[in-house]
Amino acid sequence: MFGIHQNTIYTKLFILVSQVIEMNIAGIITHSAGWSNISIVVIWTMIGITFLRLNAMMFIWLPRGISWREAIGNSLAFALYYIGFPMLVRSEIYMPILILGILLFVIGGVINTTAELLRRPFKANPKNKGRLYTGGLFHYAVHINYFGDVLWVLGFALCTMNPWALVIPALLLLFFVTNYIPTANRYLRKKYGKEFVTYEANTKQLIPWVW
Repeated sequence: MFGIHQNTIYTKLFILVSQVIEMNIAGIITHSAGWSNISIVVIWTMIGITFLRLNAMMFIWLPRGISWREAIGNSLAFALYYIGFPMLVRSEIYMPILILGILLFVIGGVINTTAELLRRPFKANPKNKGRLYTGGLFHYAVHINYFGDVLWVLGFALCTMNPWALVIPALLLLFFVTNYIPTANRYLRKKYGKEFVTYEANTKQLIPWVW
């Protein structure tokens, strides 16, 4: 998951194919619901945007290496988003919740993508080799990109109009807090030493101004 710099095309293709299969399964599941339900239309729009954004990040904007462990984990996560959310969509529409969900989805996607794209020129500059990036949105939280993930998945869940869908972003947040962030921090401390220790001590972990 960390420190893989070579182009791992097979793991990326595995993620891509997995997403396509998951989307087809979701299409079969939701076909009987029709397109009269606004939530279904919104959810499928979100699935399409997520598919395009994340695959553009993976293949074009941020072509870093991806391990098989990460590839399998990502594919399982997207099964929850692409299949789980459409399965949970309810026919009742509460417009304030739908609007809030759309806003969180957009804001989270913008945070996640912008944070990564702003970091890209720094990483691409040979002069910055071995240096820690603390600019852009990472000035506000060490793992601001993960915060963006939590927001867009929460927005996704809200648009289903099903309270049970909130379990998915809750599990994602729990995973970040208990596993992904501690693992990433250990790696970053080892790689950047005192530079990261100082940055971590003066910066929130995930949520700007909160934690």
